[in-house]
Amino acid sequence: MQTQTKENYFLSQPHQPFFILGIINAIVMMLVFALSYKGIFALIVDARIFHAYSLIFLLFSNVFTGFLFTTFPRFNQTDVIDKGFYTKIFFANALGSLLFLVASFLNIYLLATSMFLLFISQAFIVSKLHQIYKSGLAPDKSDSFWILSANYFGLFGNLFFIVALFVPAVINSAINISFYLYIIFLAFSVGQRMIPFFSHSFAQKNPNFVKIIFVLFLAKTLATSLDIKVVEIVIDLTLALYMAKEFLRWELKPFESPAILWVLHLALAWLPLAFLLSAISLILEIVGDTSFYFANIHLLAIGFLTTLLIGFGTRVTLGHSGQPPHGDSFASKIFLFIQLVVLLRVLFSINVAYGWGLNFLFDISFTLWLLLFLLWGGRYAKVLIFGKKL
Repeated sequence: MQTQTKENYFLSQPHQPFFILGIINAIVMMLVFALSYKGIFALIVDARIFHAYSLIFLLFSNVFTGFLFTTFPRFNQTDVIDKGFYTKIFFANALGSLLFLVASFLNIYLLATSMFLLFISQAFIVSKLHQIYKSGLAPDKSDSFWILSANYFGLFGNLFFIVALFVPAVINSAINISFYLYIIFLAFSVGQRMIPFFSHSFAQKNPNFVKIIFVLFLAKTLATSLDIKVVEIVIDLTLALYMAKEFLRWELKPFESPAILWVLHLALAWLPLAFLLSAISLILEIVGDTSFYFANIHLLAIGFLTTLLIGFGTRVTLGHSGQPPHGDSFASKIFLFIQLVVLLRVLFSINVAYGWGLNFLFDISFTLWLLLFLLWGGRYAKVLIFGKKL
């Protein structure tokens, strides 16, 4: 009887199973990629596809699905999502994740099957979000529109990845659409809605902010895919300056905020810094035939996205289990620990760019990534699975 109760709690709220699945994938998929990168074993798929697809669609997608299945009905003032629906999606994603992992060692067609299963599951997710958006009674659904739009781009990106298995020429387009127009823009759309609200910012909302960022992200995706570096530099600098200007206008006051808030402020700070670094890297590539070896990508993926994920994840996990959404000493250290992971990964990129030969930095950075999710999961999994109080 006790086991049944625990199982029912685990599936009682949509964020719980998806958060757990995302954490497991963060550990397993990064471990497999790192060992493959070091030549310990070989995958049958291009390393770029495995690394990008597994993190975007098996880690970040699952966490944001759990978050949106919890909050999107509230954003739009509709009924909560039926347990039977989100449970089926969870099991489909879990099966797709396992099949993706196994197939990456075995057969390209089996791998395509796993990705198609995840694509179908994602299509049901987007369809549900669209239904919520259309039926919602909220007077202002502009933020919901952009969140939904990002999810549609995720569908396109997922499909491009499947095609990329057999047509390598579209790999860059698959990565750029899925990264910039889907997961980064999705996280940005959620963050720009929630962070000023949580921070009690009195700044008037700029109705054109998200629209302009979307156009710039679209232009960034096109310029990157077509490898037009000069245009990309202009876009990166525009994004960096415009985002920084808007974030400063919000007057978030991170140094006066509790940990559960300043971690979100810190996540936002990485956005303009990442695009500034991207512009600098491209300039160096043009004038000096070198670049920072994906440092800007990891500032976005770890600095912005992972910091936001852990910050929101901690808040939602505690708040929806009947506990105050606060950042205690452990959480504060985890929030700072993420920044160490960011800096070491960027340092590895600079090491590659300038040929320092400090390849142990890769071992340290991916080990710290694993440790980050093991620590966070070890602390909060018991809340997500069993509803235990901390």
